[in-house]
Amino acid sequence: MAADLENSVLVYDVGGSHVSAAVCLSDSYRLGPVVSAPHPAEQTSDAFIHLLYSLGVKASTGRVGGAELAVPGPFDFAAGVSRMKHKLPYLYGVDLRGKLAERFGWQPSQVRFLLDSAAFLLGEIGAGEAHGVARAVGVTLGTGIGSAFAVDGRVVAEGQGVPAGGEIWNLPYEGGIVEDFLSTRAIQRGYKLRTGALPDVARIAAEAADDMDAAAVFTEFGRHLGLALGMKLAAFGPQVVVLGGGISRSSHLFLPAAMKELDGLNMQLRVSTLLDRAPLAGAAVAWFNGSNGAHAPSPHPADNLLHADAI
Repeated sequence: MAADLENSVLVYDVGGSHVSAAVCLSDSYRLGPVVSAPHPAEQTSDAFIHLLYSLGVKASTGRVGGAELAVPGPFDFAAGVSRMKHKLPYLYGVDLRGKLAERFGWQPSQVRFLLDSAAFLLGEIGAGEAHGVARAVGVTLGTGIGSAFAVDGRVVAEGQGVPAGGEIWNLPYEGGIVEDFLSTRAIQRGYKLRTGALPDVARIAAEAADDMDAAAVFTEFGRHLGLALGMKLAAFGPQVVVLGGGISRSSHLFLPAAMKELDGLNMQLRVSTLLDRAPLAGAAVAWFNGSNGAHAPSPHPADNLLHADAI
């Protein structure tokens, strides 16, 4: 039983509308069955804690060493307290670590948190497209654009070529910011300008084979992706950039245009094959290796947040 506690952990991915959970084993970060559910209709912290607990019970087949949760920011990782006001506002200021540990009958130290973008990249490092890559960046494309930087398998949030906090969404680009051009709304805006219609991104992608306007919008998206990544990541010099998020499922529509803009930069674009499972695997990487990476001091070792120049 002690071996089970050491070799398995309950992992969560707290998304904008759903929460997913699974048990992950230290053996190659192998995930058990993934269970998920939408955020509770009752928007209270108690209802959310109950959702987390229920999913954990469903995902677990036995005892685990604790739980690691990939969460959006801002978040006080040391205290286990959400600082989000625009997302999940009913969790603001709530001691999620203490409340969840109490539900499971654990010590507070058995509940840990990391930033969702760092979890995505750690998952790709542990079991995906960035495995064995010395310098890598993870970029998630969806409602917004998330990012994380890693050197020798460890996420870094500062250092040469690393923007503040490892975030590129708010960097200046083309008279606006990067997220203005690399997000769901950018694709929808481009399609509306061409057609006057405003379908969701999945429908635009589905029609691209027969709709020249839809195809052109994704080509333009790819052009901006390549230009922005080339401009904002060149100083860091990643060998591999792994793309995830909902928009990455349509990568065949924009990847050629993006790669054309990156020609000669020795920066390879790869699309996640783990997809939604990457943050879950990454949470396990953080748990077993003590390498939360972005903004997560104790209970993990204090040197988890590394400076890129020091590696």
